[in-house]
Amino acid sequence: MSDLVALAFDNAPLGIVLTEDRIIRAVNTAFAELTGHPAETLSGQSFRIFYDSHRSFAATRDIGLEPLRRGATYQDERLLRHASGRMMLVRFHARTLTPDDPLAQLVMTFAPLRDETPARALTPRERTVVAGLSRGQTSKEIARDLGLSPRTVEDVRARLLQRYEARNAADLLTRLAGPAF
Repeated sequence: MSDLVALAFDNAPLGIVLTEDRIIRAVNTAFAELTGHPAETLSGQSFRIFYDSHRSFAATRDIGLEPLRRGATYQDERLLRHASGRMMLVRFHARTLTPDDPLAQLVMTFAPLRDETPARALTPRERTVVAGLSRGQTSKEIARDLGLSPRTVEDVRARLLQRYEARNAADLLTRLAGPAF
């Protein structure tokens, strides 16, 4: 049975990562291909290598700890840096094996975001703004993390509010929850 489990892990259609105390212990082929790193080079690494700055890593690394402590899974959309240096938007899911110490043993999955429903599809810029809003960031914080002007983020946010007939960011996130986000 262990050979079958190893085969399933390595050939799963989603990127899977197992970590202990924030250090990568194992990755599957899909994750290595998604990030452009050889799988054998990732064991022992910090997730910091997938972020474009220490600040963006610090702002993201502890998001979701509360749901994990309650034994729930956590999911969001986030930007990761590919080995080539380009940024990519992924759907992230996490489940802890140790709720009392959520980061002691963590299972994470990563999938590239694709426009699943064209009528509700978001542009890459819109997705990054919405991802920031989902983390509770202000327009200024999102702009700083993305290297944009706050006005640009405000414009994107305003267009989204209008398109989805939302009253505020919380309403927008509620309306976007579904297949396209």
